[in-house]
Amino acid sequence: MYEFDPERLAKLAELRAEGVNPYPTGLVVKHTAAEVQALIGDRDQPTLQSDETEVTIAGRVLFKNEMGKAGFARIQDRTGRIQVYVQKSAVGDAAFAAWKKIDLGDHVHVTGRLMRTKTGEPTVAAKTFVLAAKCIQSLPDKHKGISDVEFRYRNRYVDLFMDTESRDVFVKRSHVVRGIRRFFDERDFLEVETPMMQVIPGGAAARPFVTHHNALDIDLYMRIAPELYLKRLVVGGLERVYEINRNFRNEGVSTKHNPEFTMLEFYWAYATWNDLATLTEELIGGLAMELHGTHEIQFGESTLSFRPPFQRIKMVDAVAEYGGVDPTDVGALRSRWLAHRPQDAERKDLPSTLGRWYEWFFDAFVEDQLVQPTFLTHFPTEISPLSRKSDTEAGVAERFELIVAGREIANGFSELNDPVDQSERFLAQAKARESGDHEAMYFDRDYIHALTYGLPPTAGEGIGIDRLVMLLTNRQSIRDVILFPTLRPERQSEEKP
Repeated sequence: MYEFDPERLAKLAELRAEGVNPYPTGLVVKHTAAEVQALIGDRDQPTLQSDETEVTIAGRVLFKNEMGKAGFARIQDRTGRIQVYVQKSAVGDAAFAAWKKIDLGDHVHVTGRLMRTKTGEPTVAAKTFVLAAKCIQSLPDKHKGISDVEFRYRNRYVDLFMDTESRDVFVKRSHVVRGIRRFFDERDFLEVETPMMQVIPGGAAARPFVTHHNALDIDLYMRIAPELYLKRLVVGGLERVYEINRNFRNEGVSTKHNPEFTMLEFYWAYATWNDLATLTEELIGGLAMELHGTHEIQFGESTLSFRPPFQRIKMVDAVAEYGGVDPTDVGALRSRWLAHRPQDAERKDLPSTLGRWYEWFFDAFVEDQLVQPTFLTHFPTEISPLSRKSDTEAGVAERFELIVAGREIANGFSELNDPVDQSERFLAQAKARESGDHEAMYFDRDYIHALTYGLPPTAGEGIGIDRLVMLLTNRQSIRDVILFPTLRPERQSEEKP
């Protein structure tokens, strides 16, 4: 049960007793704040006074100043803010009485003419004034409430109308997603949808969320990636497909990770990983230009350049350069690691192969050092179970990750389309699961069956939209770009729905 503020409830009762409906309907809005600002333009008050144009606007009251039989309010709608002047002689006794009971946070509906105050502020002089929706919650202090990070995440609806910078982030996020769709649509890719609940989770190495379907009496897994379904579609003849999808991974929470997140995945028949890298440079560079008008973006203390081409470095060279070790010697890698973390000496799960050591070294020594957009290339095959093997380099997969500001933004590779090879790699992953690796992949028999019908030479990639938006809006936490990030409940004792 929600506990309402008794004083605010009393105000509601007073309004209703005076014949004011605090939650009316049927109010028509004809103009936005931005449109009114444009109509006023740079005209002075004498010019505006001769203009008989009437506007009808609505918005939330964020500032109010009463002056006897008149007053000012600054209201905000989705396009911005505009000032309203309310005078008793213009709106009438009943409307002015309602105005006197307006609190910060209330929504109001105003029809009036254009004017400019003595201080030069564009204003609407009200002829009619109506309470559109009563706010019965006190607004937080403008500065303290916005700076409280926990408050912002838990009360995003308040954050959005009180912090224009926060709202701008989500407007830009929408522009990014729209730009991505336009980019792929123009290149003859088909947008598709694949299952979010799967019998076998696949397409990534991650621990899934599990649910149960009562009618079928089976466990289902929330999607960790749409990859294997999208490649099934390429087998089916949809040679260029993409999906902007929600993924779910039962992993840790950090400034870079949220249990549910948004990914772009696309698959391109008769392309290679090199084609993907070029396309990625074009996509991200174009988004930077669209949002900021430049390839150079400020992120934290760094100026990132998304001007193509991005730099590239092989994984083996990165381990050597940043790890300070011979990357071809398993014993040297182990010794270097134990010098870095002597407390791991008794661990039973230390890697025994080059590929696994590269994974560990990348996380510990390499990732944070890659600030400018960098394609980390030539991954070991053993840590790339869905990637095509190189025809020229043994043990190497045709795969890259795009790293920017010390975080993975994209993962792409030439796809493994040999069903026998894929079956063997799935089997190795299944054995790893049996040995305790909860993030190893399952054996997906149906996917192997699809490959037996022939997957043409294909390249595919996933790009983390949340992390990309972080970069393009200069936000350091993934929670700043997700409208409703996953949080621990405030009161654990509350009843579950």
